[in-house]
This record gives sequence, C-alpha cells and structure tokens, in this order.
Amino acid sequence: MSQAMAEALRAAQQHGQFEALIKGIPYASFIGMRAQMDGQAPLFQLPYQELLVGNPAIPALHGGSIAGFMENAGLLHVLWAHQEQRIPKSIDFSIDYLRSARTRDCWARCQLVRQGRRVALTQISCWQDDEARPITVARAHFLLQTSPD
Repeated sequence: MSQAMAEALRAAQQHGQFEALIKGIPYASFIGMRAQMDGQAPLFQLPYQELLVGNPAIPALHGGSIAGFMENAGLLHVLWAHQEQRIPKSIDFSIDYLRSARTRDCWARCQLVRQGRRVALTQISCWQDDEARPITVARAHFLLQTSPD
C-alpha cells in the first residue's frame, strides 16, 4: 500500500474521512461513491448520476454499477475495519437483485461476517428509500494478505 493510501486509511479509521481513500480506488471514484460514519460503522452512498442508468425505459440503474458499488463498499469496509497493510483482493462476489433500482441515490451498509488470517467474508445490503427494503444483497470474500508483487 502506498504512503498516500496508508494516510487515507488512517484518516478514515480515526476521523471518518473517506474521501482520499475513495479517490485511491479508480472505480469507486468514477461512480462518485461517498462514505460517512453512521454510529460505529461506515455508511456508503452511490449518488444518482445519469451515467448509471441501465434501462432508460423504466428508468432503472444498471445492475453492474450497483454491483460495483457494493463490491467497493465491502472492500472499503474491510480496509476500514482491519487496518490491512495491502488492499484486499476480491476472491468471490455474489449478488441477489431483489427489486429494481430507481433513478435516485443508493445506500449500502456492510457487516463483516467472518474473518480468518487470510480471508474475510462481508455481507452487503443496498437500499434506496427504506433500509428495511433492500434492492440488493451481496456476499463478498476478500483475500487479506498476499505475497508481495
């Protein structure tokens, strides 16, 4: 992990400031992802943008942009929660689409389900208007420690 990313991670962990950390992850930055502390854990936001629309006839957000948002939320949550020295690598990502995502902001909350020395399992829930009515749920496995490149 670069010195800049290590400093961004410290800012997120100590002060709940995720902006620099998100800027260090290209896709998260591209989709305009945001994060803020909500109690003791981060709450992630995908602000609505026209470029995220997948079906203009409904209109609905593209499932791939939602999946990318959720995978990055899981990654950032693992980074925030466990002070990794390297950015975790995604091993597996499984998503269930429960309802159509309308053209408005999405929110995501993550829960670390299980963590070993090398792998972490994170559960992610994404909603728009009501957290009790998620639009998608996902599970992601991340490799925590890898050999130097």
